[in-house]
Amino acid sequence: MSAVLKANWNYPTTVWAGPGRIRELPSACALLRMQRPLLVTDEGLRAAPMVRAALALVPGAGLFAGVRGNPVASNIEAGLAAYRAGNHDGVIAFGGGSALDAGKVIAFMSGQTRPLWDFEDVGDWWTRADERGIAPVVAVPTTAGTGSEVGRAGVVINEATHQKKIIFHPKMMPGVVISDPELTIGLPPAVTAATGIDAFVHCFEAYCAPGFHPLADGIALEGMRLIQEYLPRACANGQDIEARSRMLAAASMGATAFQKGLGGVHAIAHPVGAFFNTHHGLTNAVILPYVIVHNRPAIEPQLAVIARVLGLEGEPFAALFDWVLEFRKQLKIPHSLADIGVDLRNHELIGHEAALDPSAGGNPVPTDAQTYARLFRSAVKGDLALEG
Repeated sequence: MSAVLKANWNYPTTVWAGPGRIRELPSACALLRMQRPLLVTDEGLRAAPMVRAALALVPGAGLFAGVRGNPVASNIEAGLAAYRAGNHDGVIAFGGGSALDAGKVIAFMSGQTRPLWDFEDVGDWWTRADERGIAPVVAVPTTAGTGSEVGRAGVVINEATHQKKIIFHPKMMPGVVISDPELTIGLPPAVTAATGIDAFVHCFEAYCAPGFHPLADGIALEGMRLIQEYLPRACANGQDIEARSRMLAAASMGATAFQKGLGGVHAIAHPVGAFFNTHHGLTNAVILPYVIVHNRPAIEPQLAVIARVLGLEGEPFAALFDWVLEFRKQLKIPHSLADIGVDLRNHELIGHEAALDPSAGGNPVPTDAQTYARLFRSAVKGDLALEG
């Protein structure tokens, strides 16, 4: 087994990677001139020893642990109230994708005068922001999935419309990421699997998205290879520090790659998560094969390359498709959305929302609302024949 070494990376932002690097949190805060940061995390980590230890490292830090598994606007408002009441000067976004997203959005909104939804990822709406009002962020991921620690956006649910909205600004990118695999040791196998396949979907959809972006493509391919090799190890032995470190890297790679684009898996998963409050990574993992079948005519050349990188033999589509199904089975990912509590209510509305989702623009096959509704029905029923 190779050694897990510490390293500093600066693409797409500064990443301090390696075991034990959470102890450098004070240095990260100092680098970003944060003396009174607000540590933002989710409800489940409020009393976690790792959170208490992080707070002890930065004596001036406050704590906001009011983030739901799928963040809603009221979480952001409560976080902003805590930020302002504590006279904080930056954010430590600490936790899984939801906490990282919420922390980034709180930091972004801390100095804005316009309402949250004015900064949705639509056209050039991001130019409405006052860049001087964006607080610095140190991101500390505790799961290896979303890659939000290297992203320039945050996903927030509009509770009034049940829509997941993407809030975007280039300067939402955290200034320092502490990628410490020791913080992921306690993740149970099911969460490890769901978040890990989320990272795979990010890489897969980015690679298959149309357009020329060789930097994203190369990162996506290596991310998929790392996940193929190390995710089963991380699930089988949560103490495997090498596997944990490689999965953290792959998660960041997925989010770096999807600057190129995403696709139909995310377009469906976003409204499903908004309506049914499902785990985002698990939802992506379930939906993936249904969208692969749908996109087959447009992605066969890409599948040939992916199959080679993953060492799969035989006709590329069949080899890759069969591997995806077996990989999910190996990691105990359910086959249908019904298995995770999703039913056919609002199927037409979910199809409509999927077609409007920003991720839909990266799908290799132009797909309308009716077809997205059919794909959703197929995923609920577990029908890979797409008999919707």
